[in-house]
Amino acid sequence: MDWNPDTYARFSDHRLRPALDLLASVGPLPDGPVVDLGCGAGAVGPDLQARYGERVLTGVDNSPAMLAKAQAKGAYDALREADIAQWQGGPFALIYSNATLHWLGDHDALLPRLAGMLEPGGTLAVQVPHQNDAPSHATWVRLMDGMFPGRRAPDGPGILTAPEYFEILAPLGAAQVWETEYLQRLEPVAQGHPVRHFTESTFARPILNALSAPEQSDLIAAYEAEMAQAYPLRPDGSALFPFRRLFFTLTIPGGEI
Repeated sequence: MDWNPDTYARFSDHRLRPALDLLASVGPLPDGPVVDLGCGAGAVGPDLQARYGERVLTGVDNSPAMLAKAQAKGAYDALREADIAQWQGGPFALIYSNATLHWLGDHDALLPRLAGMLEPGGTLAVQVPHQNDAPSHATWVRLMDGMFPGRRAPDGPGILTAPEYFEILAPLGAAQVWETEYLQRLEPVAQGHPVRHFTESTFARPILNALSAPEQSDLIAAYEAEMAQAYPLRPDGSALFPFRRLFFTLTIPGGEI
């Protein structure tokens, strides 16, 4: 099933902050175009355009619905519908990828392949959620396996540790790897728990898509009961939701900056 841009955008402020933190970490670049890899609805497009307006900016995503929203931003010179696992392009001065690469596997091969699409002196900048072990994410998996055994798709690629990413990247150039935990205040919602609304549009999509509507309701009810304990609602109905993200940049040798 395609992504729902409106559901994803409910928490756009929380999702945009790490994207801008990633952008702020990018240093000087050589000449060449910029690609927003996994651009989604184009939330970062205007900021990329503002910083690199003299360069050709391309957005790549596999969701037609998201690309339609990105087109309306007017920030991209081109938009491409493609599966990043097979996508080829470049050479680019910057490959920027925010909250996308965790959907793909085999990072040992993926990251060197992306680095090979850079101009000499170019940069790969990546941010991925690193939340799979937290109650917000692990509870979906545990409940799904307990309530509907065998119905969940095989485990996705997951995320490597920060030292593992450094060991992949360091032979390719100058690598920086770090993690940040954001304490997010999720606004009250009319029905249900705010953490459920946050996670169901992303991490829980493949889990819920495997179930019928009544089964989804049963799973959501069980999930929300546990979220009430893991992330208690504040007196105003909001919830404090710590969310960990992993960042890395790689600048390959060569070029004049």
